[in-house]
Amino acid sequence: MKVDARLDVSTIDEMTTAVRQREVEGYAGLWTSETSHDPFLPLMVAAQHTESIQIGCAVAVAFARNPMTIANLAHDLQMYSCGRFTLGLGTQVKPHIERRFSMPWSHPAERMTEFVLAVRAILNAWETGKPLAFEGKFYSHTLMTPMFTPSAHGYGPPQIIMAGVGERMIEAAGSTADGILLHAFSTPDYIRQCVLPLVSRGLATRGGSREDFEISCRGFLVTGRDERELNMAKEAVRERIAFYGSTPAYRPVLEHHGWGALGEQLHGLSKSSDVDRWTKMAGLVDDDVVNTFAVVAEPDRAGLEITRRYVGVADRFWFYTPYAVTPDVLSSIARSIQSNA
Repeated sequence: MKVDARLDVSTIDEMTTAVRQREVEGYAGLWTSETSHDPFLPLMVAAQHTESIQIGCAVAVAFARNPMTIANLAHDLQMYSCGRFTLGLGTQVKPHIERRFSMPWSHPAERMTEFVLAVRAILNAWETGKPLAFEGKFYSHTLMTPMFTPSAHGYGPPQIIMAGVGERMIEAAGSTADGILLHAFSTPDYIRQCVLPLVSRGLATRGGSREDFEISCRGFLVTGRDERELNMAKEAVRERIAFYGSTPAYRPVLEHHGWGALGEQLHGLSKSSDVDRWTKMAGLVDDDVVNTFAVVAEPDRAGLEITRRYVGVADRFWFYTPYAVTPDVLSSIARSIQSNA
C-alpha cells in the first residue's frame, strides 16, 4: 500500500520546501484539493521541485469547468512533471455547482462518465494527431485547429481518477476511470462490502482488471504525542464526521453501519437556525462512531493500525487530519506503514 501526502497551499517558498521534504521522506504521491484554493496551480511548484514523486489533484471539481479546459491543464501538467501527473475529478454537490459555480447540474454519474471520456478523447487527439470527434449527450468537442493544438509531449495521457461515495458514481469510476478516490467518510468495512463489488461490476463492463485500477483512500487519523493532543485531535475529527454525516450524499455509509437515524438528526440540525448547531451536531457523534470512521492511536501504534485496517482494501492511503499535527509525526507513521504493508 502506497502512502501519499497532502500539499497545503501557502507561499511559494513554503510549498517548495514542503514538496522537496515530502519526496525525501519517501511519500509515493502528493495531492492538492479544491476547497478555498485552485487545485492545479500548486502542482506547478511540485512538478518543478521534485523528481520522482507522483503529483495530482484529489480532486478538482469537474462540473465547474469543461472537458477542454481540464484537458489543457492535464496535458501541460503531464508535460511539466515528465509523466507524473494524475487528474482527479469530482462532481461536488448540486447546490455548489448551481449556486457557487453557476453551472448546470444533471445526472451526475452519467455526466461525469461522459466528462472523463471527453477529456480522454481530447488528450488522445493531441497525442496521436487524429481528428477530434467527440459527440455525447452533455459534451461535444469536434473542432481542433492547428493553432490550438498543443504538441505531443511523449509521456502519454495522465491517469484519470474519480471521486465517489454513492453506488452509481463508484460503479461509473470502475467502468470509466483508472482509479477511484474514496472520501474519508468511508470506513474499511464499507469499502470491503460495498465499494469493491461496485468497482468490480464497473470494471466488468469494459473487461477491465482490478490490478489495473487503483483505490485511493483518504482516512481520518486521530493521533497525538500525549493525552491532550490526542483529545484535541479526536474532537476535531468528531466535528468533521458530524459535518460530513449531515450531507445526504454520504448517508449510505451511515446506513451501512446502522446509523441512518444519526444522519437524519445531523442533517436536520444542520438546516436549523440554532446558533450552536455545529457544536450540538458534534455531540451526537459518540466514540463508537469516531472509532469506526477513524484510526485512533498514538504515533508509534498508528502505522500498524492503519496497515491492519486498510491493507487489502486500499492501494493508496493518505492522512486526513483536520487539526494541527507536525509533519515529522505523520512521516514517521508513513514509514511504519510502508515497512509493514
